[in-house]
Amino acid sequence: QVQLVESGGGLVQPGGSLKLSCATSRSIFNHYNLGWYRQAPGKQRELVAGFTGSYKTYADSVKGRFTISGDQAKHTVNLQMDNLKPEDTAVYYCNSHPTISLPWGQGTQVTVSS
Repeated sequence: QVQLVESGGGLVQPGGSLKLSCATSRSIFNHYNLGWYRQAPGKQRELVAGFTGSYKTYADSVKGRFTISGDQAKHTVNLQMDNLKPEDTAVYYCNSHPTISLPWGQGTQVTVSS
């Protein structure tokens, strides 16, 4: 049973923007704090941004450029990514935060390149 569905990735030039969306069920949205993670080729998966209650956590590398938000009505968690850099290139996933408790979705590829 698919529980997390990521979308919104694509190819963008450096300095550009993308908005990712993670669709969940109402039960997951209401039960878990959720976050965004990414995995670049040859690297470990890392936290990008996450909720703990109403508190938002960001990786140092994305502070001031990325914004996480939740849509209660749609049961989605979004990640607005601005001023993208080539080092942001990765597959982006959502999951529970700070503890990974859910099966990983398929992720969405973000490629930042000129």
